[in-house]
Amino acid sequence: MNAADTTTAPDDGRRYVLTLGCPDTTGIVASISGFLAEIGGWITEAAYHSDETSGWFFTRQSIRASSVDLAAEQVRERFAAVARQLGPETEWRLTDTGETKSVVLLVSKDSHCLLDLLARAERDELPARIEAVIGNHRDLESITTRFGIPFHHVPFPKDPEGKTAAFARVRSLVDVHDPDAIVLARFMQILPADLCADWAGRAINIHHSFLPSFVGARPYHQAFERGVKLIGATCHYVTADLDAGPIIEQDVSRISHEQSPTDMVRLGRDIETLVLSRGVRWHLEDRVLVHGRKTVVFA
Repeated sequence: MNAADTTTAPDDGRRYVLTLGCPDTTGIVASISGFLAEIGGWITEAAYHSDETSGWFFTRQSIRASSVDLAAEQVRERFAAVARQLGPETEWRLTDTGETKSVVLLVSKDSHCLLDLLARAERDELPARIEAVIGNHRDLESITTRFGIPFHHVPFPKDPEGKTAAFARVRSLVDVHDPDAIVLARFMQILPADLCADWAGRAINIHHSFLPSFVGARPYHQAFERGVKLIGATCHYVTADLDAGPIIEQDVSRISHEQSPTDMVRLGRDIETLVLSRGVRWHLEDRVLVHGRKTVVFA
């Protein structure tokens, strides 16, 4: 099939998604659109961002897979030449929505984020399969198995050697699935630096605060002590810097002096579930491009 063809296969909903970031210059859009036209690609969604501060250009292109007479790997091989022309710093990837993505969830005792993601996955609202849930307590085991998903209990001793062994066990349970996302759904343990590095760009956390304010533990209580009028939640990628990874999504709720810390925790749970589900979905749909400490989100 080529650009001259006047017919194409029926749209089955499957897409090739191309994301790219490179130093900004003239002709980038022409290079990409020219390549897609050459292979007969039918563009269903296109987003662009030129960042004047960093001097970088970002794009996300969604193409009907049925319009292209090439497998995803063949498209990657051919587009690599275009990427090379855009410069050695170019970062890009092409994914196939026909290939099911996978997620592993890490949890502790709070159930709201876990329940929300499990329910969305069951309703086919999450573009991935949840392979397993790993918890450092057994509190959420029955909820998880009720959805037919394996639950692995990995206790975390307080001594450093015990924690190191526990994280090694978590790593082995996660890496066997090679997941597209490792979601810390209120997992109340700080990932060691080596895991942050190995899972970079895949480990996603929900922090119950509107970062960068109130990092660390008990942020709602910190916010109460400061008398804030807005509370929020932040979905971000995990890095070795505590609660300082690139931010994917945030939201807030207005409060008043009448709300106690308990009230704030209750209200915050609603925000956390929405923010986390949005962030995870956008990540799985390749809508999040990371550049340094920031993200571009084509939501």
